[in-house]
Formats: sequence, C-alpha cells, structure tokens
Amino acid sequence: MDILLIGGLWLDAAAWDRVVPELTALGHRPVPVALPGQGDGSGSATLDDQVAAVLAAVDAADGRPLVVGHSAACTLAWLAADARPDAVAGVVLVGGFPWDDGKTYADLFPVVDGVMPFPGWEPFEGPDIADLDRATRDAVAAAAVPVPEGVAHGVVHLTDERRFGVPVTVVCPEFTPAQAREWIDAGDVPELARAERLDLVDLDSGHWPMFSAPAALARLLTQAALSV
Repeated sequence: MDILLIGGLWLDAAAWDRVVPELTALGHRPVPVALPGQGDGSGSATLDDQVAAVLAAVDAADGRPLVVGHSAACTLAWLAADARPDAVAGVVLVGGFPWDDGKTYADLFPVVDGVMPFPGWEPFEGPDIADLDRATRDAVAAAAVPVPEGVAHGVVHLTDERRFGVPVTVVCPEFTPAQAREWIDAGDVPELARAERLDLVDLDSGHWPMFSAPAALARLLTQAALSV
C-alpha cells in the first residue's frame, strides 16, 4: 500500500528518512510529502498550498493510500480525508489530533518576519523529548524549517461529513490511549468524537518517533494499513 507521510511543523520530507526503509522492508511504498514552505525555500506558502500538495499526493497514489499526519499535520491528513473521502483508505494521526472547522492551523509560537521559527527544545521539555539524545536534538534543530505565517495562521475548512467514515488510527506516543480517549470523550476533539471507526494505539516514544522509534512506528503504520 502507498503510505503518505506528512511531517509536522518545522519538518521537511527528510524527517521520514529513518521510517522509509522500515516501511519498504514491510512491503509498502512510503511517500514522504514535500510541503510548500517547509523545505522548498518558499516563505510565502499558505495552508491551502500545503493542502493542495497533500491532495496531489493522494491523487498520484497507486490505489487508495493510507495518509499519515504527524503533530500539527494531523489536521492536514484529516483535510485530505475531508477532500477525498472515497480516495483515502485510512488516516493515521501521530502525536496529535485534527482541528475542527474554523480553527487556526498552528498559531502556537511567535511569528518573526513572516515566519514561525523553531522555538528550541525548552517548550517541549518532559515526555515530548525524553527519548531524543543530544545529537538527535541538535540535528533536528539544525534542519528545522521556519513555518510561513500563511501556513501557521491559515484557517481550517472542512466541508464533507463523509470524512467521518474514513478509518482513523491515533498513535499515542507521549500520551496514552486512555488519555486520548478521555480528551475525545470530554469533547476536546470534536472531529474524532464523530469518527465511525477509531483505533487508539500506544507507542513508547516521545513526540517525534520518526527519529527515536522508526521501526516501531513503521510496524504500527503497517498494522493500520492492514486494518483498513
């Protein structure tokens, strides 16, 4: 199966370099999605541009792909399900949840000169980065791509309720499936509260498992692919 891999904020497509060979060995065709404004040198990209890139990858896939979003890009994966509910086999959300209609995509850190720079590791101290050694932290920070303001401050638009019929798997790294269920049941994740088929799976890692646990992540993605 084609598995589309969408990195979260500040990550370019190379963030999946450790996951790609693991998925290939398991018989899949991994496709890291290059997001406009995150690695192509464009500082003027918008959220709509990133959505268009994801949909182009869906349309180019061999058959119905599994769409994987990491962190903030969980919303991008969900937008793909909304725009292509019949063309997406399933959605996997790694370390995050999709925003609902009308929310700002990623107004999380200050914008400086039109971009939202990587804020360093201090805001993520604790379970998010406990499994990243110093060398990995330094490498990720050095490769981090400032996110264009047009992406970070873009508004989420959802239009097709058929998205709720697309199978969803939430991979829970720095939080547990029980915590995720509690948040969903409390109404904090309204989009997933309406999902007709939702699986919550545990992953013993921090927030960036593509760097710290690529083989384990690939196995969970394979399980999700086999279940759709």
